[in-house]
Amino acid sequence: MKLVKSEAAAIIEPETAAAAAVIWLHGLGADGFDFVPIVPELKLPTTLAVRFLFPHAASRPVTLNGGMKMRAWYDLAGLTRSDGQDEGGIRASAKLIDQLIDGQVSAGVPRGRIALAGFSQGGAIALHAGLRQVEALAGIMALSTYVPLEASVQGELTSAGRRTPVLMCHGRQDQVLAVDMGAHSRDLLRSLGVAVEWHEYSMGHAVCPEEIGVISAWLRSRLS
Repeated sequence: MKLVKSEAAAIIEPETAAAAAVIWLHGLGADGFDFVPIVPELKLPTTLAVRFLFPHAASRPVTLNGGMKMRAWYDLAGLTRSDGQDEGGIRASAKLIDQLIDGQVSAGVPRGRIALAGFSQGGAIALHAGLRQVEALAGIMALSTYVPLEASVQGELTSAGRRTPVLMCHGRQDQVLAVDMGAHSRDLLRSLGVAVEWHEYSMGHAVCPEEIGVISAWLRSRLS
């Protein structure tokens, strides 16, 4: 594997020509390098030839953090379902993800072998973008997160989005995004016919070793 750095993203290239891709979005205040160390821990077979893209969100003022500028996929006013959401920011970031997907297709990776992944805020964007695709992706991996703009999901969920498998993982002791938020989103998606695989762990707003094992198995099944 080879790590390529740019202003837009950190990219891990496989040893051979990429035949699959994972676009993995970081959480609030982090950057694309945040999840790079997890890739070797996944121990994916080199025969899958997976390219990992870890894009960097732009810096913007975040209301929840007193207007401090940090990397964020959208502004946040609060962390409950009743808080207002930055629809413009969410949709703008989803368009950027659409462009990344198109870029991978142009590079020769079929849409059916592209997975969207994200943690926290990044997972919310992965869900928003993935559920609205016109062609099904390999899957959506949503870690410690929720479905944003849920009132729009029923009307905007595409048939391709409904066919795209979703993996959701959440910590039972998450004090940033309560596990109930993730469970509510799980139930919403299942009610709309989306196949959601759900895992809970005894952890906070983080990723644990047991979860990494589940992620590895899920990626193998979706990208093989």
